[in-house]
Amino acid sequence: MSNIAVCARFRPLSTKERRDDGDSICIQCLDSDTFTFKDEKEGNSTFTFDRVFYENSEQAQVYDFLALPIVQDAVKYTNGTIITYGQTGAGKTYSMEGPGILESDDQKKGLLPRVVDGIFECIKSSKNANKYSVKLSMVEIYMERVRDLFDLAKDNIQIMENKSQGILLNGITEVSIKDPGEALQSLASGIANRAVGETQMNITSSRSHCVYIFTLQQELKKDNRSRTSKLVLVDLAGSEKVEKSGAEGRVLEEAKSINKSLSALGNVINALTSGSSVKTNHIPYRDSKLTRILQDALGGNSRTALLCCCSPSPSNAPESLSTLRFGARASHIKASPRVKCNEDKSAKKHGTPPSPDKDESCERILNELQKRLDEEDVNLLEELFILEGIFFDPNSEEELELALEDVTLKTIVSLKQAVEELACEVKELKNENKALKDEITRVKVSDAKFVKTGEASSVVPRILGLCSFFSVSWFESFLPLSR
Repeated sequence: MSNIAVCARFRPLSTKERRDDGDSICIQCLDSDTFTFKDEKEGNSTFTFDRVFYENSEQAQVYDFLALPIVQDAVKYTNGTIITYGQTGAGKTYSMEGPGILESDDQKKGLLPRVVDGIFECIKSSKNANKYSVKLSMVEIYMERVRDLFDLAKDNIQIMENKSQGILLNGITEVSIKDPGEALQSLASGIANRAVGETQMNITSSRSHCVYIFTLQQELKKDNRSRTSKLVLVDLAGSEKVEKSGAEGRVLEEAKSINKSLSALGNVINALTSGSSVKTNHIPYRDSKLTRILQDALGGNSRTALLCCCSPSPSNAPESLSTLRFGARASHIKASPRVKCNEDKSAKKHGTPPSPDKDESCERILNELQKRLDEEDVNLLEELFILEGIFFDPNSEEELELALEDVTLKTIVSLKQAVEELACEVKELKNENKALKDEITRVKVSDAKFVKTGEASSVVPRILGLCSFFSVSWFESFLPLSR
């Protein structure tokens, strides 16, 4: 069991930072993995990571140290995850993609295009003669909804969990890729659909967390089995302070959602590194879509690397310090990735009954739920299964329990959403009621002031009487004519 790899990367000073603070920086390099961070409020802090990439570091150096070992292991059946983390404008997307996913300059290429090249190079140089297939998926987590970037109609993908396969995204689009060029074109089309916006901190600020999923499957000819591994890259949206980013309106709501999910990620990291046993300590993976998707990566079933991207400017020292502390905490997470084998073909060869199909699996879950719930509840859940496409393959009691738990939690979430909507309606009604009370009070005060004047109380009835007299007389004067 090993810890996840954590590296820090400092980008060069921006034009604005040079204009505001000159060439001053808040870091002092000690060696390739240790530095001192200087902050006016917090004082000096020394940090040590697996590797520190300073301002003059190259994209290839980051890939070779951080990502290449994970790519090599992915081709050898081990899951891998690479995450970029940091405040908005700290260089996360540049580290992940480079200036553009189709960038032709080799020196500027980011982690993502290098990973694509690395996957096919490792497959090509593999000594065994197994048949490989590579599939690519892309999603973004925007305002707590998982959206398929290859099919925008799928804008609320459900997150599932299976004991043998781990975390799954139900109904996600998978694109088969045969070479790096085809992969980059697919990535470019998906990235074009990603939500971005302009803030004072970053002219092309990512407004969502983006997840790139490469699924590698290998057919083992000797024993007629297959092995599957996943390589996941995550470009997190940056945390931001509203007073610095100048976010307002829709961008402000996006910032709140981003900060909330990053806070949930921090809570998961804290729970995993609290010192108590993970088995007895509750890990709040379900508090956000981001932590749920990262459950395998953080929970141990993946070889994981974290790149903490920071600004070296004193003006961003508090945010950079927060990022570095997050990385230091995450470096204590233990990982023990497992190799997954699919023996369906071998089972067929030896006459083992095949796994139940999706409808049978769904029926088994409903039968189990019927023992605990009313018939109406079960019928409602059956409709939800059909509408949402929630199918499982529970081949054991453990998997059945997981399925039941997931359905129960989804029901709870739906009920919570309904309660929140009702609470909003109640709040609106209270506001309307208050406005009406204020209006009534205003009218009463106005009437009271009017009545207080003695003249008003005597003159008004006279005026009304005269108006009544003249109007009647005037009307009667026309009666002869009408006759």
